[in-house]
Amino acid sequence: QVQLVEFGGGLVQAGGSLRLSCAVSGRTFSRYYMAWFRQAPGKEREFVAGITWGGASTYYADSVKGRFTISRDNAKNTVYLQMNSLKVEDTAVYYCAAPSIPYHYTRGERTKYDYWGQGTQVTVSS
Repeated sequence: QVQLVEFGGGLVQAGGSLRLSCAVSGRTFSRYYMAWFRQAPGKEREFVAGITWGGASTYYADSVKGRFTISRDNAKNTVYLQMNSLKVEDTAVYYCAAPSIPYHYTRGERTKYDYWGQGTQVTVSS
């Protein structure tokens, strides 16, 4: 019943910006930690950013700190990933993810996420 749908992927020049959106339905969105993961060709799916249920606390992978910002709008059941200063190595399929346990700090623990979006492709050109 829980569905996550990502929007906003596309092609962008290095140094540019993109904003990804993830619309969530089928649950009480405001009770859950939300995260973004990504998977590049030849690599494992990796954690990018996470945000607590109320949006007060965020957590980022070292590779994106200072460049990406995760946020959420609980009234719209949507989580965002603002990506600035994009690099070629940011090219990947980006996935929105949510755990099944409410009020739980799942952070970058991939195995703790039970719900995933279909993914949206982000391609950064040099």
